[in-house]
Amino acid sequence: MKASSHNPTQEEDALLKLEQLILEGILEKKGEEIVSLDLRKLTDAMTSKMIICEASSRPKVKAIAENVQINVKKKSGEYPMKTEGMQNAEWVLIDYFDIIVHVFHREQRHFYQLEELWSDAEFTHYEDDHIL
Repeated sequence: MKASSHNPTQEEDALLKLEQLILEGILEKKGEEIVSLDLRKLTDAMTSKMIICEASSRPKVKAIAENVQINVKKKSGEYPMKTEGMQNAEWVLIDYFDIIVHVFHREQRHFYQLEELWSDAEFTHYEDDHIL
């Protein structure tokens, strides 16, 4: 029996691809104030990355969250481990294990200030029309 090899390059490529698919899904539905937090260097992080964005209405929050899931499933075959918050659509969490996506209604994002909680992470801010 052959031992399985650990290939960090493949893992990095898979993470980058997933991140790109998530960002595409957000941008297609005009998500705003998009930021990616790289948590891999933090010892207490429960995931590799977080992607946070916002929208000005609950229907838009729901549309963004749904589109992220559709885009990722269609282009990679991956399903989220868990999705929460779709019913009230004020803060939707989509957990892909290595990347957790937070789609906020604008007021909720300002109230919870997740970026402040993870201020030690490496931040990447995205423009409305720019993907990686």
